[in-house]
Amino acid sequence: MLELQHPDIIGDMATRLENVITAYHDTPGAVIPVLRECQNIVGYLPVELIDYISVGLNLSKSEVLGVATFYSLFSLTPKGRHTIRACLGTACYVKGGKEVMNRIKQTYKVEEGGTTEDRRFSLEAVRCLGACGLAPVMVVDQDTHGKVSPDRIVEILEQYE
Repeated sequence: MLELQHPDIIGDMATRLENVITAYHDTPGAVIPVLRECQNIVGYLPVELIDYISVGLNLSKSEVLGVATFYSLFSLTPKGRHTIRACLGTACYVKGGKEVMNRIKQTYKVEEGGTTEDRRFSLEAVRCLGACGLAPVMVVDQDTHGKVSPDRIVEILEQYE
């Protein structure tokens, strides 16, 4: 098998990744579970890991990459330790959701779909979080924050290290 070298694969990650691939080596249709488990270990799927998985599963790189890019649950770019989902649906937008989003972008120097340089936050714009009565709404990881304002947003986000 290839030697896996990447700056984000540290400690026992390489061993854990190899164990995942070995466990599924002879299992037909194992690409999705292997990608999922490997992404859970590293946090995303760097190209070097895609190569490693394709060799380990005896598949072409294009097959593995095709699955990884087709499904939205997989990411080829690093994600932050915390994911901010800011709602820009109609109710949230009307009640200041865009201003909240702009404050996050300015304060943390991150764009929609991006990750802060220190990998603390990833920022996503969503169309509805199903909590319109709390508009504008933001979810950080699994925590829902309602009636957020641009002035309160930094106070809320500073709770997340």
